[in-house]
Amino acid sequence: MSFAIKLLILCKLASKSILGRAANVKDSYWLNTQHGITTSGPDLVTDGSSSIGRFANYTVFKGKAALSVKPILPDIRELDSRSSRTYRNGGVMLTFWPAVGQRKYDWEKKQVFALSPTEVGSFIGLGPAESCEFFHDPSMKSSLEGQVKKSLSISPLSNDNGYFLNISVVNNIQKTNERLSVPVTKAEFTVIRTVLSYVLPHILGWPRAMRYHQPNTEKKMSKQQGELRPDPSFEWGR
Repeated sequence: MSFAIKLLILCKLASKSILGRAANVKDSYWLNTQHGITTSGPDLVTDGSSSIGRFANYTVFKGKAALSVKPILPDIRELDSRSSRTYRNGGVMLTFWPAVGQRKYDWEKKQVFALSPTEVGSFIGLGPAESCEFFHDPSMKSSLEGQVKKSLSISPLSNDNGYFLNISVVNNIQKTNERLSVPVTKAEFTVIRTVLSYVLPHILGWPRAMRYHQPNTEKKMSKQQGELRPDPSFEWGR
């Protein structure tokens, strides 16, 4: 049996073990780290030279729902041996699961909401008594535009004890209206805010750009590459 096959089997066994732990949670939250094979390129942990991807997400478990936060890396493509371009910014994926019993959750019935870098900034900048709300249409600019509408609201709890994170998904195709709410304590919100502050430059691709930057790159770029302009679809193509 080859080394790659053995490694894949070990990864699957580890994944099953993690899901088993999540089905019966003893603590209100836990930070889990998963390892798996990936071909998506470098991530926040590796330098891009390894085919082993490391995925870390912060998960909060509550009585009626669970919430997970994880980064989504940008799509960066090489133009030539000396330059690259960000074709799509990354983001932060929020995943909600409904509770189906005491410390048990329906992992198949999840709802997701991807925060753009600007929305991450709004999240980070929230004051103790402030709130914010975001609206997404996953099928924007397609024939199904308006059929599925998502909203995420973040509002403070009473007595400055934390925040409510509420997601609403209206699906006119399936005729469903899903609503999930997760209260997070001040400590949990501080963890989320700190994590978001750390990953913000990474989802923009800045650390990688600085790592591979060479002082004379501009002189060696072709005229067409030098005229690359920001793409507004980064902001509106969510």
